[in-house]
Amino acid sequence: METASINLVTNENKVKRLASMDALRGFDMLMISGGGSFIYLLGGKTGFAWVDAISAQFVHPEWHGFTFYDFIFPLFLFLAGTSLSFSLTGGLARGISKSALLSKTFKRMLILVALGIFDKNAPIDIFDPALIRYGSVLGRIGLATFIGAILYMNFSFTSRIWIAISTLILYYLSLVAIPVPGCGAGDLSFEGNLVGWFDRSFMPGKLKQGTYDELALLTQFPAICLTLFGTIAGDILLPNQVVGNKLRQLFLCGLIGIVTGLFWDLVFPINKHLWSSSFIMLTTGMAFTMLATFYWVIDVKGFKKWAFFFQVIGMNSLVIYLAVRFIDFNASSKLLFEGFYKYAPERWHEVFNALGGFVIVWLFLYFLYRNKIFVKV
Repeated sequence: METASINLVTNENKVKRLASMDALRGFDMLMISGGGSFIYLLGGKTGFAWVDAISAQFVHPEWHGFTFYDFIFPLFLFLAGTSLSFSLTGGLARGISKSALLSKTFKRMLILVALGIFDKNAPIDIFDPALIRYGSVLGRIGLATFIGAILYMNFSFTSRIWIAISTLILYYLSLVAIPVPGCGAGDLSFEGNLVGWFDRSFMPGKLKQGTYDELALLTQFPAICLTLFGTIAGDILLPNQVVGNKLRQLFLCGLIGIVTGLFWDLVFPINKHLWSSSFIMLTTGMAFTMLATFYWVIDVKGFKKWAFFFQVIGMNSLVIYLAVRFIDFNASSKLLFEGFYKYAPERWHEVFNALGGFVIVWLFLYFLYRNKIFVKV
């Protein structure tokens, strides 16, 4: 695995697109585009304890702790890295220079940063920059993939692993050893942590919680590690070895990540807001495991029909992310379906309305899919 990425492709210099990656990305976007809200709204309505337990997994903890909903964004960052290894390897194999690939990735980053600022601030007040929130989900994806591209084309498989691990260790040591004015060192509370102080001191514009923003400056470093680990998964999946070895490596990486994250939690709590090192390792392990499972079921065993539902979503992830922000699908659902669900008990109305909104979202994406309209940056 120490060989250059260009040697990991087939003789035809083509990298086959994996249906499992599109399906897993679609599953991830399903949670963002209405699926997560639908599951959460089921809580307390069915009378089944197991449904309530699942519903409780779709709300973020206030500070320390972890729910499945915390995994959604890290999974997307991880998959961005997996896709990056495929696209860069394919580009290099076609004779595209590293500088050209980096230029394209840099432009993509700028576009995503701009879209992210617009997304988080619309309607944006361009005449008062102090009221603009510059940290964003899209901006983080853009930056992580740009840095990931630089590292991917200049460092080996093993070196990237050590870069990611070293970054997470240094991030941990910084948060527990560097004193925060007025709070001292090692304070991991909302008010006293190093991340919040650093962002309050150096991040321009508005912070999400006023004194803190999990998408600002310092948390970029551990977030980039997710994308780096994603490139590791991508290299494993490239057609350079037998399927059995790929699955063993993916599942092994998943196990190592989960166990490491849980043990690290004993001294550095799992915390999405801090993007703690334990949180990164846990979600990395989960991402490896889910990718391995989807790959085994869809691409190895060939059970692809069920995955079509998710692929339709995953092929236009940017479109649906912005669409659910700027289009009120729930209002459309009420107009179209209230005549049916109004006869149900009132406590179920919001559930059926959310389900109807998601149906509209999926049909919209299916229309784009059938017409081969795929919006990418």
